[in-house]
Amino acid sequence: MQAVRQCSVCASRAAAGLLRNQTDLSLLQTNKSVFRREATCIRLLSSESTRPASQTLETNPTHMSMASLSVAHGLYAVSLTQQVENLSHDSLIRRAASVVTDSSCTFLSQSTLALIDAFTDYSKAVHSRIAFQRQYLVSLGKLTPGEEESLQQAIKSWRAEASERLKECKRYESTWINAVNLCYMAAEAAISSGAQQASISLRTNLQVAQSQVEEARKMSLDAEKKLAETKVDEIQRMAEYAAFLEDGDEHEIHEAYLRED
Repeated sequence: MQAVRQCSVCASRAAAGLLRNQTDLSLLQTNKSVFRREATCIRLLSSESTRPASQTLETNPTHMSMASLSVAHGLYAVSLTQQVENLSHDSLIRRAASVVTDSSCTFLSQSTLALIDAFTDYSKAVHSRIAFQRQYLVSLGKLTPGEEESLQQAIKSWRAEASERLKECKRYESTWINAVNLCYMAAEAAISSGAQQASISLRTNLQVAQSQVEEARKMSLDAEKKLAETKVDEIQRMAEYAAFLEDGDEHEIHEAYLRED
């Protein structure tokens, strides 16, 4: 009788063990299936995260669906939460603000380069005009008519060149001012959206551009100052030359009067 009970207990334990093994096997298969689905979700999210913002927005509902599935299963919750956070409105606004700051910086650098080149060309034209004008003043009264005409033509040519370069300076300066204002607005937008690093970088580039433009403008102002000094010298030199010619005419008249006597 006792042997029968033992057999019965053994049989019950064996049945329970068998049932437990089958349950564990079923859970294992279910877990494997869940892991496969979650791995697929992660691969899809990883591939979608490399797409542009516009394409990411189009697939946003799918990503939200995958994230919900992951949260429901409770697996890879941290990784998927980070992926979903990257698709939030705040994150997309920060990305857009960074794009705006990059574009503004490019606009600023191009307009700065154009303005600096314009100031440089204007300064060269003014200095060339000064050089020919001083040469003419030094040689005044010593040149042949052909040489004097050649110098006069060179002075007129460089005067016209300087005038054209000055117009370019004004045109590029207007564009540069617009770029500066745009950079200020982009920097403020970046700060308000949380993209502090993009704002700091843009403001640093803005300070460098302003410093470079200021140096180029100072160079052109120095050239204009020297041109003004040359004009003063020209007036003085021409007055002296006119007085010299008058003295020469009076001397010739006096000699002619003496010869008549």
